[in-house]
Amino acid sequence: MSGAISSNYALAPSSYGMLGELVQGASTVQTQLDSLAQQASTGNVSQTYSGLGANALTDLNLNAEIAQNNTYVANITSANTTIGITQTVMNQLSKIASGISAQLDNITGTSISTVAEQAQNDLQQVANLLNTQNGTNYIFAGQDASNPPVPNPGNILSSPFFTQIQAAVSGLATNGAATTMATSLSVASSNTLPPGGTSPFSAALSALPLSPSPSTSNFQATVETGPGQSTSVGLLASANTYATSSGPYTTGSYTRDLMNALAMVGSLTPASTSATGFTGLISDIQTSLSGAISAMANEEGGLGATQDSLTATSTTLGNVTTALQTQLSSVQDVNMSETLSNLTMVQTQLQASYKLIASVQSLSLANYV
Repeated sequence: MSGAISSNYALAPSSYGMLGELVQGASTVQTQLDSLAQQASTGNVSQTYSGLGANALTDLNLNAEIAQNNTYVANITSANTTIGITQTVMNQLSKIASGISAQLDNITGTSISTVAEQAQNDLQQVANLLNTQNGTNYIFAGQDASNPPVPNPGNILSSPFFTQIQAAVSGLATNGAATTMATSLSVASSNTLPPGGTSPFSAALSALPLSPSPSTSNFQATVETGPGQSTSVGLLASANTYATSSGPYTTGSYTRDLMNALAMVGSLTPASTSATGFTGLISDIQTSLSGAISAMANEEGGLGATQDSLTATSTTLGNVTTALQTQLSSVQDVNMSETLSNLTMVQTQLQASYKLIASVQSLSLANYV
């Protein structure tokens, strides 16, 4: 009897060991079930890099590259917005030039004061337009985007730029049209700042040549479009960027030519009409305005070409990002149909484990007697 009892008693530890193993197995299956449930819910293999195993590094690299591409696309989007604003301003400048030129067609002693006043208002408007901003950046300031291209637009009519051109125009009767125009162009061409000079532009812009050159190109605003790649965008208030101004009456800069013409017309008085060189001066001013309008059209063409190039780059970056996201999906995303199938299978397995555990727990010494 004692031997039989010893034999039955020895079964108990074995049963408890089996139960422990079953519980541990059920816990493992539960972990698998939890993981599959999370995958089915999120669609992702794991919510942590460690859960991706050997694919973790690939995931990190792909995410970094996608983020960088998105930054380049955002840069291009911002640059294209700036170019769009610049084109709007250029259109307004061209309209101002065309408008004042048209008024000069039939200028008379009666209308001259009205035209002069309009020209002064236009000059004030041009100074303000050149200070147009996109956010906090001055779009015609190039690399000096935090500072206004025209520091004192509200004082342009009392600036040395205007008053010295006004003085040149007042001497029309004595000096004639050719000398008056030459003197005025000299004032408008100056890069020397007040008080000794007449440049209405900022110190940074006044340090640049008036015609397109490596210096003006290097001073343009730039946008990063790829690893080690950037594109120059925008125009400069004081100098040409793409177009070369031509004609007998140009400073080399269409903005200066426009401002010079407006200052000259704004300086005319009824007495000016009696000067021998009056008709010739009006013709010269219109010639200068015509050249400025032509140069502005060419500048807008250059802007358009830059915008097209940036848009094409953005499209390419978008295509690359789509391809990278496809690769990332293969690393991060689960096969949903397979995951759901596995989830059902593991649920069944877990239920079977619980039933087995329950049956083992019901065993007692009496079952073995």
